[in-house]
Amino acid sequence: MGLDIFLQANNQEELDTDEQDFFCLHSLSRRFCNLMCRRNVVEGEPELEQIGRLTGLDISPLYDMITDFTDESLEEQLSLADDDEERAQIVQRATADKARITGNLDIVATLIDQLLHQVPLLEDLPSRLTDHGVDTLHSETYFADFTQNPGDGYIDNNFGQDLRNFRRFLAYAKENGSTTVYFSFG
Repeated sequence: MGLDIFLQANNQEELDTDEQDFFCLHSLSRRFCNLMCRRNVVEGEPELEQIGRLTGLDISPLYDMITDFTDESLEEQLSLADDDEERAQIVQRATADKARITGNLDIVATLIDQLLHQVPLLEDLPSRLTDHGVDTLHSETYFADFTQNPGDGYIDNNFGQDLRNFRRFLAYAKENGSTTVYFSFG
């Protein structure tokens, strides 16, 4: 078992479906989850930030999608707080997170489109990335063959397939009235 990452929107209840194809077309792999968490694992510049530098893109909107404002996570954090001061800090952080990403769907979609355009232009991306000796992403395969879809939509996706799935989710969310997107973990 491992940690998974899920794309969510402000009107998620309206987007949810049990269709298997939906999952395969809109899911992000566990490697993408690891990519998003790398800044907490490695010392130095994580791979996502390296890609941002190599492409000249600001990837901070993706990091901003990691929030603490969901009702479920907020309730859990509040229940674990030691005192009223800590609860107030948790609520303040959640409020700031929510304000930072409100209405971010178009910004995130633009960034994903730019990555989908720029990354294939980088020659031999795996060899250009430093893993700082902790290669939990299996960089040689995850960042290779960007334009191919080697996975089933979740298992064995590469970076390109994850970004294409991400983009499909954003288009679907926008078509269904979403304005804000964020990540949840489970």
